[in-house]
Amino acid sequence: MNLTLTTEWQALQLHKSRLEHQHLRDFFAADPERFNHFSLELEDLLVDYSKQRLDSAALDALVALAKSTDVAGWRDRMFAGEKINFSEDRAVLHTALRHTAFTPFPNADEDVMPQVRAVRQRMRDIVERVRSGLWRGFKGDAIQTVVNIGIGGSDLGPKLATRALSAVQHPGLKFYFVSNLDSAHLAPLLEKLDPRTTLFIVASKTFTTQETSLNAHTARTWLMAAAMEEWAIAKHFIAVTSSPGKAHEFGIPEANILQIWDWVGGRYSLWSAVGLSVALAIGMHGFERLLEGAETMDKHFCNTPLEKNMPVLLALISIWNTNFLGAETTAVLPYNESMRHLPAFLQQLEMESNGKTVSRDGEPLTCRANPIVWGEIGVNGQHAFFQLLHQGGWLIPCDFVVAASSDYPLPGHQAPLLANCLAQSAALAFGKTEAQARSELSAAGLNEASITKLLPHKVFAGNQPSTTILMPSLDPFQLGMLLALYEHKVFVQGVIWGINSFDQWGVELGKQLANRLLPTLKGDLSHDAQLDASTSGLIAYFRRHGNC
Repeated sequence: MNLTLTTEWQALQLHKSRLEHQHLRDFFAADPERFNHFSLELEDLLVDYSKQRLDSAALDALVALAKSTDVAGWRDRMFAGEKINFSEDRAVLHTALRHTAFTPFPNADEDVMPQVRAVRQRMRDIVERVRSGLWRGFKGDAIQTVVNIGIGGSDLGPKLATRALSAVQHPGLKFYFVSNLDSAHLAPLLEKLDPRTTLFIVASKTFTTQETSLNAHTARTWLMAAAMEEWAIAKHFIAVTSSPGKAHEFGIPEANILQIWDWVGGRYSLWSAVGLSVALAIGMHGFERLLEGAETMDKHFCNTPLEKNMPVLLALISIWNTNFLGAETTAVLPYNESMRHLPAFLQQLEMESNGKTVSRDGEPLTCRANPIVWGEIGVNGQHAFFQLLHQGGWLIPCDFVVAASSDYPLPGHQAPLLANCLAQSAALAFGKTEAQARSELSAAGLNEASITKLLPHKVFAGNQPSTTILMPSLDPFQLGMLLALYEHKVFVQGVIWGINSFDQWGVELGKQLANRLLPTLKGDLSHDAQLDASTSGLIAYFRRHGNC
């Protein structure tokens, strides 16, 4: 199906032509109750999309597009356990990981919950032993430091959640995350750690991912230099993998291996044993509250009509901005310092899932799919790139994310933080007209010559669309809802664009090429003739100057 030729798409083109010259000031002037009409709340999670450049008629047309592409049907197929990741012949069942009722999931005939609950129980046992001090290192010391070794979803998800919930973290444990092949990531960390009190979590589905494998073996060598005995591995290493045999070869015993399944994609794996570091930080009860928050969003996604469905509306708004208004990027702007890693997490979730130009049936897409996702802590961005957002002339939709209550309360800090967040979304939306700027300069006592000189620099076009997502506090339940909200948003976008959101063949290409180049970098000249001129020249440079 050529999506752009459908009746629903053509109707949206007409709405785009009708609205493209309207300013957000006009939308709010026409509807004093716009906030009430264009916001939703679920268990105190508030999504305000009133500063998006659309009206009710355009939104209705977007919902019609979702219906015509069978978003509800694909959603039901995913929750039913069908193999909608057809290119890898896999079901997509990360939602089973946060299914908390003692009922079958996805159904009685294909119930995955016994194995999910078994892994949860093993997580609980490990968490209780480590947090209570019963888990002892090779010299009999309690664990004080946890190092998660992984990459992609095995790093970004647990790192985001552990940092986001650090205010309720176990006071006697420190957490670190290692992902980069560059030894500058791991070496300085090992220099300050004590092998007697350090626990490593090696998170890798295949247990062969190059970055994770190399870092894990380096950590193993570091530990063995201190412990001198193989049995010490069992005291200091846990594996989260779908390849237990390879974890055994590494030296990790069965009791320390937690399973993950092929129906869990890496960027959706936080809810599995990949989240062990999160559970160690906030306790198993806290981790289960994270799951409950995500499950609450799952139920909302499954049971709420599309026109009032948070993930569906966020997906439709993004499609409107990308395919009809022409936005090429989206900025994610968390204002809570603890949410620093949210932009990186969403970069993988969105761009790895939907950064594609080929549809499910192998045909080229007839429209552009996912925008570029980027972002930074909002208050930092205000003193960096917000100048471009305000006056750079680019259309850049923004997601503002903030909690109403501080997780680290200090007197006098929270109100200015919230004021800055709300002020920036309002300023981007409404800008400042020439008349307003002139009036302000005149009130400041400037003469006409000075006003004329400064006036062009004091005008702000505004009309930058944004969504503001508010939480009452940054707690496990609210964080679970927030992350599941974005997960389902990405899924809905993929359905509408006709994309399989659950494979990532582009990631595999780079890995294959790197494996072929590695021997050449180390001095094997037999493949030199097969290299392109640029790669050959760059390798020659590394041979001269590097220490491979």
